[in-house]
Amino acid sequence: MRISVFGLGYVGCVTAACLAANDHSVIGVDVNPHKVQLIETDKSPIREPGLEELLGKAISRGLLCATMDARMAVHETDISLICVGTPSNHNGCVNLEFVERVCSEIGESLRDKRSYHVVVVRSTVPPGTVQSRLIPILEKCSGRSAGVDYGVCMNPEFLREGSAIRDYYNPGFTVIGELDLRSGDTVECLYRDIDAQLFRTSIPVAEMTKYVSNTFHALKTAFSNEIGTLCKNLGVDGQQVMEIFCQDQRLNISPAYLRPGFAFGGSCLPKDVRGLAYCAKERDIETPVINAILPSNQRQIERAIELVERTLCNRVGILGLSFKAATDDVRESPTIALVETLVGRGYQVAVFDEIVDPEKLIGVNRAFLERALPHIASLMRHSMEEVVNESEVVVISNGTPGFHRVPGLMREGQVLIDLVGIAKGCNCNGAIYEGICW
Repeated sequence: MRISVFGLGYVGCVTAACLAANDHSVIGVDVNPHKVQLIETDKSPIREPGLEELLGKAISRGLLCATMDARMAVHETDISLICVGTPSNHNGCVNLEFVERVCSEIGESLRDKRSYHVVVVRSTVPPGTVQSRLIPILEKCSGRSAGVDYGVCMNPEFLREGSAIRDYYNPGFTVIGELDLRSGDTVECLYRDIDAQLFRTSIPVAEMTKYVSNTFHALKTAFSNEIGTLCKNLGVDGQQVMEIFCQDQRLNISPAYLRPGFAFGGSCLPKDVRGLAYCAKERDIETPVINAILPSNQRQIERAIELVERTLCNRVGILGLSFKAATDDVRESPTIALVETLVGRGYQVAVFDEIVDPEKLIGVNRAFLERALPHIASLMRHSMEEVVNESEVVVISNGTPGFHRVPGLMREGQVLIDLVGIAKGCNCNGAIYEGICW
């Protein structure tokens, strides 16, 4: 394929060299004449292991060249990849000056180009940027319609400095956010030689995936350093602790607990987070990441309450009382806090849980429920059908398998609030559906 790469920094240089190594014809574009000159003389503008050799081979084979002429590059290629920087402004917002300027140049170049062309954003931009800011620029400058006269995609990169070439050929996955099928089909061809799971999705999802990935990497580093600092103070080898921790790939380093939904609860997570935070506090060690976990969890409970309040309805049915499905453990269940708040604010609340029977609970489990909801018996119902029938708003709070039937029990005029995603995409018989994170 014929490809133009706008921006010859870390991402652009590596992308251009790797594409050329895969036998694509590549034109690198940059406003800096020094970078263009370096490329033309077989030299890399950046230091990256193996890159200069890869560039040299591509140039000697006639598969890679560099220019400052954006119009020529667009007219001579079928795809333009935007790889310019998006640095932070002083207030933390993203500076889109460079990516917007490139979109203007590409748009102007598309004005008199009649063959199909796809504009691909690889620069990291906030969700919604491509559709709300970049496509309007392309359309204004080209005088043509995106998705009709030319294609647009978001194709985030996941390259690490120091291992960028290896990361390009061995990615964890490839993500293509497409404006339309033809755009996505064209970009997918770039990765036919890459052995990785491919996700074709919407442009905003692709934009957000990049931010989530990098923020999670940062979170892992900060968390590990807080654990290491506390371990050192306790006379424990923090690196050994985390090495053992990482061996559990069923729960610790895995998709477990990484599904957006309702807050966590139960007899372990809340108390252990408190315990670890207090251990650090006793030793005057600041652990802002760990300290933020429980307040963040509480905020998720408040979001669920706000979803109910926004309906302006008074009769609320709650399906699921325990902190998760298949257990009768209600200790620190976020649903208990939800019910307690709604009752306290004057809502008529009905509750059903197929496992939890207040009369059969024992020990601290029973004591917790009686302390939080002393009148729980008057709230309980015998079936979910009973709860749905008498409620204006129905809230699914855990993943009990039987709750999959709830959408079919709903009727027009009711509201279904889903805190776990169990009814996502289902036919709710005309009822209004609302997810907590989707």
